[in-house]
Amino acid sequence: MDKTNQFNELGEKPIGSLLMEYAIPAIVAMAASSIYNIIDGIFIGQGVGDGAIMGLALTGPVMSLTAAFGAMVGVGASTLMSVRLGQKDYDTARNILGNVVIMNVAMGLVLGLVLQLFLAPILRFFGASDYTLPYAYDFMTIILAGNAVTHLYLGLNALLRSTNRPRKAMYATFGTVVLNCMFAPLFIFVFHWGIRGAAAATILSQLVMLLWQLHLFSNKNDMIHLNRGIMRLRRKIVTESLIIGLPPFLINLCACLVAVIVTRSMTTYGGDVSVGSFGIVNRLALFVVMVVIGINQGMQPIAGYNFGARKYDRLLSVLKKALIFGTIVTCIGFVVGTFFATPCVSLFAKDSPELIEKSALGLRTVVMFFPVVGIQIVSTSFFQSIGYAGKSIFLSLTRQLIFLLPALLIMPHFFDNPVLGVWYAMPTSDALASILAIVMLIIQVRKFKREMNRPVLGDANR
Repeated sequence: MDKTNQFNELGEKPIGSLLMEYAIPAIVAMAASSIYNIIDGIFIGQGVGDGAIMGLALTGPVMSLTAAFGAMVGVGASTLMSVRLGQKDYDTARNILGNVVIMNVAMGLVLGLVLQLFLAPILRFFGASDYTLPYAYDFMTIILAGNAVTHLYLGLNALLRSTNRPRKAMYATFGTVVLNCMFAPLFIFVFHWGIRGAAAATILSQLVMLLWQLHLFSNKNDMIHLNRGIMRLRRKIVTESLIIGLPPFLINLCACLVAVIVTRSMTTYGGDVSVGSFGIVNRLALFVVMVVIGINQGMQPIAGYNFGARKYDRLLSVLKKALIFGTIVTCIGFVVGTFFATPCVSLFAKDSPELIEKSALGLRTVVMFFPVVGIQIVSTSFFQSIGYAGKSIFLSLTRQLIFLLPALLIMPHFFDNPVLGVWYAMPTSDALASILAIVMLIIQVRKFKREMNRPVLGDANR
């Protein structure tokens, strides 16, 4: 049997069933990962204390920074893989795998070491107090020690989806969640390792599943597999991967910058409790966002393949379905966050009514415009999936850098309680960024439709 046949279904199978086949494993994986993120916070809050939750909130900017570099390689290379498979350029597709391994390991080691050397002053800059610094420092020391493991694990998982193995990618993510839920309570409640135990559980679970991923990619019966011939950097692959990966890189980099502004603002205007409330709200809101990202991950290989194969009718079909599903998810998030805020945030705090009250107010505010946020998230991913890096980068920057950052700096001055200004800055930027995304998407869809009706060779106008 021709090994290339395993990729043909991306350009032939009905879009609805194909999107479900790819998106459901990704959604389950992302939801499971987010649920663990929530459970991990509950373990830390209940097993270590409210101070640990406040300290954990300060690690967000560092985590976003490391994720930015990992996403630039993993997402960029997986998108390039999908496009090359659609173009039937199998030699390049094989070499992409080797380049992902080398880039992720090298970047993970260097970044982890540099951040480790300056960790304490970095956390201080992010707003850590004498009370919260030890918790944040202990957690990030372990996480950064395993940074290369995290980068390679995430990079290979992205390639599993691009090489027609979405269920394997789901199993890898789900496996880390199950192992995490086993290791974390053991390390925290039995071994009494505190917040370090939560970090150690995260890295150990990723390491176990990374070994399984390497086993999968070592199967010589698969067309895309590890071998000596692909284990060297190719300038063209590195360059194209990093360019395509710029949007997720900038998203995470902006998220790092925004998180710094938020944590410092919360520290200045409301103290450690406000910082802790942001950490709780961020984890809950991230659950909704991650489910939409799961839909995007299911869309990405289908969109990339059909764009490479110039099947624009299928490309627009998968976009439409992803937008519908993404909007449904964010609408559900809006309802839960608005009407069930207090029960949700109460899971994290056991001894602080003030923390619960501030977190509930923040959650209700943040989800205010969630019904339209799904469009913005899917649109950004769609442009990235088909290699339109410039448009994806622009949409990435608008929400966090162009809209959110100024709002965070300006809006606190218009409220008697400045913390409310920080909270309201987030839905304000969501609404503005979503409107812009809708306009750009409509323009692009019209261009693709004109291309479909034009019997002339050439790419759609970018």
